[in-house]
Amino acid sequence: MADGSRFFPAPRLILAALVAGVLAGAVAVYVSESGSGNNAPEKVAETAGKDDAACATKAARAKQVAAKAVGQVAALQPADPPQSLKALAFNGPDGKPMTIADHAGKTVLLNLWATWCAPCRAEMPALDALQKEKGSNAFEVVAVNVDTGDDAKPKKFLKEIGVETLGFYRDPTIALFNEAKTRGLALGLPVTMLIDGEGCLIAHMNGPAEWSSPDAKRLVEAALTP
Repeated sequence: MADGSRFFPAPRLILAALVAGVLAGAVAVYVSESGSGNNAPEKVAETAGKDDAACATKAARAKQVAAKAVGQVAALQPADPPQSLKALAFNGPDGKPMTIADHAGKTVLLNLWATWCAPCRAEMPALDALQKEKGSNAFEVVAVNVDTGDDAKPKKFLKEIGVETLGFYRDPTIALFNEAKTRGLALGLPVTMLIDGEGCLIAHMNGPAEWSSPDAKRLVEAALTP
């Protein structure tokens, strides 16, 4: 289980996140897709608009859950307003494309990380410990690696630090990070988003946290409480 003392004092955490953001921006790859047929942009936008409207009604819930973010996870902020993240895309542990919508019915702690991001590397054992203790049919830590290139480097890193429970989620295109950045959710890496079973963003934060701490576990329990 990770030791909270390994992390930087708060000011340095913020600085590290901002520096990581500059680096991420330097290597970011911006992508765009054009819809056609039944996936025409107008229909996609209409669906997204309805999903966002449904999520926006959860503002009180977002504040209620975020109020439990204290101590080691105090940097977590309520979504204002909550928005739908159903369409966020990445590759699953089997290497096949998937979206947040594929986790319907499950509360997700979505974390974006890279091997070149020192704060990201530091918090991986804590995320692994949180998944080991709290992972279930109702909750999952979805840590998505955004290194460019193939899977060799991130897989080697996770093996070296003994991560055993986290699924290996990937987005080598950096499109996922860019989407979070466009939505105003990401300054740099790591970035973490708490998403409910309907794909609605409830809370988010930039920078690392001690995710295996009692504070983090209480936050998860609050997110899972109706």
